[in-house]
Amino acid sequence: MSPLFDLRGKVALVTGSTRGIGRSIAEELARSGAKVAISSRKAEACEQARAAFAANGWPVLARPCNASRRDELGALVDATLAEWGRIDVVVASAAANPHYGLLAGLPDEALDKVLATNVKGVLWLANLTLPGMADRGGGSFILVGSIAGLLASTVIGAYGVSKAAAHHLVRNLAAEWGPRKVRVNAIAPGLIRTEFSRALWEDGRRRAEREAATPLRRLGEPREIGGIAVFLASEAASFVTGQVIVADGGVSIA
Repeated sequence: MSPLFDLRGKVALVTGSTRGIGRSIAEELARSGAKVAISSRKAEACEQARAAFAANGWPVLARPCNASRRDELGALVDATLAEWGRIDVVVASAAANPHYGLLAGLPDEALDKVLATNVKGVLWLANLTLPGMADRGGGSFILVGSIAGLLASTVIGAYGVSKAAAHHLVRNLAAEWGPRKVRVNAIAPGLIRTEFSRALWEDGRRRAEREAATPLRRLGEPREIGGIAVFLASEAASFVTGQVIVADGGVSIA
């Protein structure tokens, strides 16, 4: 393994990491040598993921956590610190998208939920972990954003608004914490074939339209995002901060 991508000795915390993109990111961080704390809302899913990681010989901690609740995020951070004494990498992968359709029909409850998880929860997690990273000489905070935060949509507009806000949150955090050697970046995936996006890719018409508009002529797979997270977590990205790296098969250039 190139020393640029070697994460041995590092501790990573990944929210929303028992399936999909978050699971892929957690797996790739573990393969690169990191100890990984994984989480999602359901205890059963956490235990199943923990068992799979342990079977591979990867040091792992698993704890249920609703990323829209500050106390549960705090408990996850505390458990990780109690287990390993440090957190070097944080990946905010947990997200909510309770509304498909026009903004004109967006219920207040759905807007509150999407902002609580996708924006407030990210800020809470950053405030819980970045000071410790800075005290230890630096670290990497990574947001799983979305091209929905860059492009308009008549289907997932509320989700896109939240991701646009989260992308800018990344830029502000990067400016604030850069002097203390903490890097903050985002990954903006296009349509990735996960359970979270099933309503989009199972729609035959929408999927065909997306594939036709994608220069690579296909949807993305979760594993294709995991490697980007390893890059951003590692020394290979030591001069990269405040950026939103787009991984969408070329949709946003077409």
